[in-house]
Amino acid sequence: MKISYHGHSIVKIETKEKTILIDPFITGNKLTDLQAEDEKPDVILLTHGHNDHVGDTMDIAKREDILVVAPNELAVYLGFQGLKTHGMNIGGAKEFDFGTVKYTQAFHSSSYTTEDNEIIYTGMPAGLLLTIEDKVIYHAGDTSLFSDMKLYGEDGIDVAFLPIGDNFTMGPKDAAKAVELLKPKLTVPVHFNTFPPIEVDPEDFKSLVTDYEVRIMESGESIEL
Repeated sequence: MKISYHGHSIVKIETKEKTILIDPFITGNKLTDLQAEDEKPDVILLTHGHNDHVGDTMDIAKREDILVVAPNELAVYLGFQGLKTHGMNIGGAKEFDFGTVKYTQAFHSSSYTTEDNEIIYTGMPAGLLLTIEDKVIYHAGDTSLFSDMKLYGEDGIDVAFLPIGDNFTMGPKDAAKAVELLKPKLTVPVHFNTFPPIEVDPEDFKSLVTDYEVRIMESGESIEL
């Protein structure tokens, strides 16, 4: 399985048969190496409704006629826009043809802002625990630190994608504490340096994590699981 990072919170997972795209904020993302018109995933997974996570979902999903899995209110809203969606909620898991998706809690907010500056409430924000080809991937979405992360790590996590940008999410210090709770085999920092309010040095985060492996990935870099 190939897992690649593409700036902000975009993660792409490529299995033997499927391509999964998480939070595809491509247009307007100065850090990404992707072009929205080139993306042909089999499914899109969303953590919450903010525009810097929904991103190009509508255009890609309509063009490729693919399923979007999202927290329920967000899934309903995207369904109203003509997308094929599957709504889920925190604590619930479902097996799909590419693997199992379980939504976790995240302490944040969730809304979508339309081109007419209307703010649409999109339910609870969430993280993702994915079990694919016997590997466990945790994408925390946008969140603060919370102690139940320890429970998520008890069954083992192969790679965790954690926000470190501060201001809207955990900063480096809290993200380092999250690593101690989750105990993943590998941690990749995300959600930093895209905008001025979340500009941080990822090396500061890495220096705070002493007992676990951290890899700072450039946009387009990948790992094999």
